[in-house]
Order: sequence, then C-alpha cells, then structure tokens
Amino acid sequence: MSGDETLIRIVAAIAMNARGEMLMVRKRGTGAFMLPGGKPGAGESALDALEREVGEELDCGLDRAGCRPLGTFRAPAANEPGFTVEAELFAVSLDGEPRPWGEIDALIWVDPDGELPDPMAQLGREHALPQARLLKAYARSVSK
Repeated sequence: MSGDETLIRIVAAIAMNARGEMLMVRKRGTGAFMLPGGKPGAGESALDALEREVGEELDCGLDRAGCRPLGTFRAPAANEPGFTVEAELFAVSLDGEPRPWGEIDALIWVDPDGELPDPMAQLGREHALPQARLLKAYARSVSK
C-alpha cells in the first residue's frame, strides 16, 4: 500500500438518476451502504477500474464520456476497522439499468436531501452526499 499500510485506495461512482437520487450499494455480508466502486488493479487507470467495478457490481456499463472527476477524499473505511479509504470520486452516467450483481447484496437510490440509509459509510455521508447535492442542484438548474 506504498507507505501507509492502513490506507486503501479506491475509485467510486456517484451515479444519479432522473429524480436526483444517488445510487448506493451494500456488499454481501456487510451492513453499511456505500458507493459503487473498488480497488484499481495493478497498472489500471481510475476510469478503467471504475468501469470494471460497475460491470462486476451492477451488471451494467459506464458511459465514459459522461464521467467527471470530483476529487479525492478520505474517510474511515466502513468494513475494515483501523483503515482509511482514499477514494477518487467520479460523477458517472451508467449505461443500462443497474442491478445487484457479484458481491452486491442490495442497491438503493437515495435522495441526498432526504432520509439516508443507516448505516451508511462515512465516505458517502461526509463527501459523496455534498457532491450529490451539488449535482442534483445543477441538474435542476439546467432543466429549467
């Protein structure tokens, strides 16, 4: 893990639907809802990793032309006590209808201004939700 053995580097997707809701997933055997995504493989670019993870977790594609980097954020890892996750977040457009696949047990669409799933990974709560609120507000402003 290059230097800090407690740091987990991942890529994660903020996918929004037409109602302004953000997609969240729960991995099999865990409790917290989190963003789709995962760890890049050796030599794999962030977008390549995200595209692979979306396919593996949601059984759909990623519209790469619709992906925008939102920054890199850190938070305590939801499923690995004592570890910190460093996530490169992307606003994404999915190609196809997502469904739980592979290691994903459940998926939900969450209104970033509404009731939130409990438990929810800290990365989602502290960093993805503010980004999703901005994306929702922007989508509302351009649709007027």
